[in-house]
Amino acid sequence: MATKPTPEYSEGSIRVLKGLEPVKQRPGMYTRTDNPLHVIQEVLDNAADEALAGHGKKIKVTLHTDSSVSIEDDGRGIPFGLHPEEKAPVIELVFTRLHAGGKFDKSTGGAYSFSGGLHGVGVSVTNALAKRLEATSYREGQVAALVFENGDVTEQLQTRKAGEGDRKTGTTVRVWPDAKYFESPVLPMGELTHLLRSKAVLMPGLSVTLVNEKSKESQNWLYKGGLRDYLMQTLNGDPVIPLFEGEGFADSQSDNFADGEGASWCVAFTEDGQPMRESYVNLIPTSAGGTHESGLRDGLFTAVKSFIELHSLLPKGVKLMPEDVFARASYVLSTKVLDPQFQGQIKERLNSRDAVRLVSSFVRPALELWLNQHVEYGKKLAELAIKAAQTRQKAGQKVEKRKSSGVAVLPGKLTDCESRDIAYNEVFLVEGDSAGGSAKMGRDKENQAILPLRGKVLNTWEVDRDRLFANTEIHDISVAIGVDPHGPNDTPDLSGLRYGKVCILSDADVDGSHIQVLLLTLFFRHFPKLIETGHVFVARPPLFRVDAPARGKKPASKAYALDEGELTAILDKLRKEGVREGAWAISRFKGLGEMNAEQLWDTTLNPDTRRLLPVELGAIDFGATEALITKLMGKGEAAARRELMELHGDSVEIDV
Repeated sequence: MATKPTPEYSEGSIRVLKGLEPVKQRPGMYTRTDNPLHVIQEVLDNAADEALAGHGKKIKVTLHTDSSVSIEDDGRGIPFGLHPEEKAPVIELVFTRLHAGGKFDKSTGGAYSFSGGLHGVGVSVTNALAKRLEATSYREGQVAALVFENGDVTEQLQTRKAGEGDRKTGTTVRVWPDAKYFESPVLPMGELTHLLRSKAVLMPGLSVTLVNEKSKESQNWLYKGGLRDYLMQTLNGDPVIPLFEGEGFADSQSDNFADGEGASWCVAFTEDGQPMRESYVNLIPTSAGGTHESGLRDGLFTAVKSFIELHSLLPKGVKLMPEDVFARASYVLSTKVLDPQFQGQIKERLNSRDAVRLVSSFVRPALELWLNQHVEYGKKLAELAIKAAQTRQKAGQKVEKRKSSGVAVLPGKLTDCESRDIAYNEVFLVEGDSAGGSAKMGRDKENQAILPLRGKVLNTWEVDRDRLFANTEIHDISVAIGVDPHGPNDTPDLSGLRYGKVCILSDADVDGSHIQVLLLTLFFRHFPKLIETGHVFVARPPLFRVDAPARGKKPASKAYALDEGELTAILDKLRKEGVREGAWAISRFKGLGEMNAEQLWDTTLNPDTRRLLPVELGAIDFGATEALITKLMGKGEAAARRELMELHGDSVEIDV
């Protein structure tokens, strides 16, 4: 049978997607596609940002009988004059251009100091995935309206003088979502009402209304009591102690945070039932949590731990962990961050590293003060945390007893951790003694162990299993981990495993990559079940540090970049924020040993801010992976390697 000729690959084969085409082709990259709720939320977030900036008191959402949804606010109204550079009406740019909006201007006096994230796509995604969208803006005594169909303008901007029945200021957006982009065209009413109610909760005094024309029902939310009222209404079970609530925001004198950054919170501790946990950043719900929640956990744990130590309440042999305090906590957390960085376009999880310190720095002192003013309640809370710690330790000890018989003597250079909770413990295989020293000082000694490795590890691809232990480094790795070498078809005894995470930590340069490859070769060839069961990870330390000067409301800051690509993105962001070219300082880490303990903790060891990649086989089968590693690591494979280099040599980055 004749094979079909492959179409020619030439300059004409490259297609450039323009305007809103990328969203239409790959909607899942920009929004949730199970239903249209998230595209409606983009419009709602804009209305809420107006209220957050102090320019609106009402939001009304109407579900029309023709399956369209309209969102009205009494904010400032989207500007509709010509953009000075683009020479098109601003309201048109907002709905038709990705990466266009008022939230990029974070300078002093910018339109939005705090907003739901510098995501750069926003309401233009709503327009791209709608059959029709009508936008009306009320401002400066005029009413401006335009209509889009399938993302394109079909009725050009029309302006008229505002009449008696018109609002003074505000925006109305009516959207007809296109069902072909979504698995179901139906809006989930439970999620929508929860979203609307949360906006009212987070901004006491904001009136939020939902009108359903089909069922002829309407609901209104207006909270005066804010977070406390909301938590009490949604809580499962009565709190053991009265609700702990508070707020803290940085002022213009703060050295660490921008003016206005901070958090409001309300926390309840219950003995049973499922904890209720909700967090928000600039009114955006972060259903997958993030660094602000880590800050709340850190603040609660540190305050409770210091109270327990002050009153000598901890029984002998009990070690307290953050999860022991946090396990029974229900909370609502609302954080304000000047320039939030989210994971992905749908903003489910906050990634801003500084948010951990931001929230913790306000929660910890407030709770410490409260506990010492209410000692009886403090003791009840301590009792709850100690009980959780004892339960956890008992579960850990049961496993430990089963394992302890015939354990080999641990290597002398292993700096072990104190905890015996396998699921929680981590060991870092660190390149070099100097980096090992920083890691020992920077780690959390409770659950992080360090095993420094001297020099390059042996290439074990063609080493027989019974000859492995002739190499000291490999012997030490095996004994420290607590698992014997095995093959892919063996069923090794993993009950001796001493750490839930085995993390390879090497420099971010070429030598570090080589050590990574040698260790991954070792695990793939002689400890495959550790990879299969998800215990092997690669830590990703940064290659660059950027020190930026103070700008506008933002104080001086530092940012870390994994590679040249991230460095370029950080510098672009600084330029957008108005930082003068070259006013920043860039440091390149030659190796982990150059980082001090605090930097290593912040960037690479801290579970809240580090980047740790799980090692997985993914879609590639075992045989294909084995063949590829043989080509890379086999002794008699020089010809195959040369061919590989000739094919892919132009895609290699050289680190000089």
